[in-house]
Amino acid sequence: MSRYGLILADLGDTAVPIWPDNLPAVNVLIAVSTQWRVGANGATGLDYNVLPAVFKLLQIPESEWPDTFECLRILESEAMKVMHP
Repeated sequence: MSRYGLILADLGDTAVPIWPDNLPAVNVLIAVSTQWRVGANGATGLDYNVLPAVFKLLQIPESEWPDTFECLRILESEAMKVMHP
């Protein structure tokens, strides 16, 4: 959070702990937050074409890419449920 100029109090009651194993996927989601594919009915999913570059920029070891991708897909699915209830 401090990386973005935030402190825990900024989140109010919405703070959710992130397990360390999930942190790479959360960081990827934050990094690709502007990379949603959009159709006539809104967002349809993330643009996966940017992921290799993002994984490299975030220094995620290539051996962890498959797990990080699966975690990212779960985050993407949950975000889609919020965007399209």
